[in-house]
Amino acid sequence: MGRAAAPRRLADIGEWDQIADVVIVGFGGAGACAALEARSDGVDVLLLERMSGGGGTTALSTGQIYLGGGTGVQRACGFEDSTEDMFRYLMASCGPGVDEGKIRAFCDGCLEHFDWLVGHGMPFKESYYGEGSYTPTDDCLSYSGSELCHAYRDLARPAPRGHTVQQDGIEAGGQLMRSLIAAVEKSGARIQTDTLVESLVVDDERRVVGVVAKVDQREQRIGARGGIVLCAGGFINNKAMVERYAPLLRKCKFRAASDGDDGRGIRMGMGVGGAAIRMDVGCIVLPFTVPKKLVKGIFVNRQGQRFIDESLYQTVVGEAALLHENGEVFLIVDNEIFERPFPPTDLVAVEDTIEDLEKSMKLPDGSLQHTVAYYNEHAARAEDPLFHKQADCLQPLVKPPFAALDYTTDAALYTVFTMGGLHTTPSGQVLSADGEPIAGLYAAGRTTSGIAAQGYSSGLSIADATFFGRRAGASAARAQPR
Repeated sequence: MGRAAAPRRLADIGEWDQIADVVIVGFGGAGACAALEARSDGVDVLLLERMSGGGGTTALSTGQIYLGGGTGVQRACGFEDSTEDMFRYLMASCGPGVDEGKIRAFCDGCLEHFDWLVGHGMPFKESYYGEGSYTPTDDCLSYSGSELCHAYRDLARPAPRGHTVQQDGIEAGGQLMRSLIAAVEKSGARIQTDTLVESLVVDDERRVVGVVAKVDQREQRIGARGGIVLCAGGFINNKAMVERYAPLLRKCKFRAASDGDDGRGIRMGMGVGGAAIRMDVGCIVLPFTVPKKLVKGIFVNRQGQRFIDESLYQTVVGEAALLHENGEVFLIVDNEIFERPFPPTDLVAVEDTIEDLEKSMKLPDGSLQHTVAYYNEHAARAEDPLFHKQADCLQPLVKPPFAALDYTTDAALYTVFTMGGLHTTPSGQVLSADGEPIAGLYAAGRTTSGIAAQGYSSGLSIADATFFGRRAGASAARAQPR
């Protein structure tokens, strides 16, 4: 299950059971937007979903979409933003190995995309929440990345770009998908649920011309005149693929995914010659920023040393903790900073002095004492010469007792999803290892390697899925009919 899925030959298929101009595999955010855009071109669209209804991983999300350049919500809340500031930030924060063509297309088309989402029933309240990767209220706008941090704030003018769909509570993804599902149902696209697509079909010229699916335990052969669009999710729920491509991700406790994130779409694309890229990359969330006061603590590793600016977005911290410190990190706080974290994690030790805390944690002699003393000396002057932490997050750790919160992978709720997938053009065509388009095949969402090649800001996954889902659907609709 970790390897490519072999296609079926058209010559062996016989008659199609049904046929459409565009066939879309997966009815999450990417698939819904692909269907809407294809239908706007007037073609016959068939949307196939393995579950009994649409939703996918998008429906399980916080419903936050990364949008900028001066959206109506940004303007209403008094924030200035520009296409170029967003472009510079994403180019710097989404690497290494960013796809400049995708980021350029996304930034240039972002304002139109915001208006398109609103036009399809997406509710956004014209209100500002603050900083956070999710909003527990029905507010919309927030800083959802590292825009205010040292590495980026001088490179690109900071602006809040996290747009959360209006709904009370932190799981607004359901409302987001309800809006898209209603729009798809009105569009005239055909929707077929409880349909598990198992393989692609290729003709003698290796063009993708259809799929074979299981419906009620029976094989169904479905042809596509224009193209197939794969929007079938990532692969974090496929143990063999994770072990093969990204074994460190298995240490994360919580998989931000639906049952459909089993790599099926990626494997089918690989089976017809599609290149899968950045398969080792995942979005690794270390949730330590609730309550916000905890950001004033300092992270240390097993050597008692700081390793990062704690005010960076929690996925950046999570990547550093897992990939560079093997998930063996601890948050040091004093009595003034400490509050019970959400999600909860264990206390390793509580002591009246840093020296005793160091001993209880079994850290090298003098290591934590030196780290805290150096940090306190400079934090008292609102300085952080090592990592340039945001000034409003700097506070000397001087009020006993002192505590170490356990943010190892054994204790904390590291959250993960995969970001590697099929290599696609900005228009959604799947590419071979030689960079040549695979005729008849398109893809979007987590089935692809998208905007975030490595670094991440909250909302980029849904932004990528919806924006490039539209482009893939349009490309398939405009392909030469067969």
